[in-house]
Amino acid sequence: MTVAEVTEPVTAGVGGLPPYRANEDPWTAEEVAELQAELEGDAARLHREITTAETGIADLLRDSGEGAGDDQADAGTKNFEREHEMAIANNAREMLQQTERALARLAAGTYGVCESCGEPVGKYRLQAFPRATLCMSCKQRQERR
Repeated sequence: MTVAEVTEPVTAGVGGLPPYRANEDPWTAEEVAELQAELEGDAARLHREITTAETGIADLLRDSGEGAGDDQADAGTKNFEREHEMAIANNAREMLQQTERALARLAAGTYGVCESCGEPVGKYRLQAFPRATLCMSCKQRQERR
């Protein structure tokens, strides 16, 4: 079997809609608007999560200076809570960056195109994970490395 026989035919998006694979239904303007609304909602939620986490971190840092009489267990708990809040904030920042990137690609007309091979990411993949920038083949190849 040759590579041409294995790969699915690709269909370019029409009228500014994202591209899709031949075995998928074409994107509709309503689906793209729904996807954009979902991404914008995610961005707003992530902004709130980051603000909340940063407030929590600031509170924990302020309280850490007052712990002169704390025993080792109290100090360890405060460190754990601070690290946990920092991890949540960093994860939210990364997801926000991916979400904003997806919104920018949607606005630029490059949404749904694999950043590695240039083929469509796939409508069903994007509906499941709207921040995807790689098609399944490229993503699997990346994860194997």
